[in-house]
Amino acid sequence: MEQFLTFFFEYKEAIFIIALSIFVGIEVISNVPAVLHTPLMSGANAISGVIIIGGIILVGHADLSKFSLDLVLGILALIFGTLNVVGGFAVTDRMLEMFKKKKK
Repeated sequence: MEQFLTFFFEYKEAIFIIALSIFVGIEVISNVPAVLHTPLMSGANAISGVIIIGGIILVGHADLSKFSLDLVLGILALIFGTLNVVGGFAVTDRMLEMFKKKKK
């Protein structure tokens, strides 16, 4: 139990940010109607860009001489944020192709 409390107090800022971002993400996603999901994908890419910047900051401040939670969370943020941005741009590009006039 003492190890858990030590871990919690050492990483309380990171744990708080992750928990808060989970609640905010669930609230934002649950309030978007299905009809608006694809047009809002570009806006979601901006949010994922912020996640990528946060991941870069976490990796930059992590102690690289040892295996730390900051390093793992930063790398995961970079990977998932990048996947979300690339996927979002692919879906947005595909959606915009639907509105172009077809050549005869």
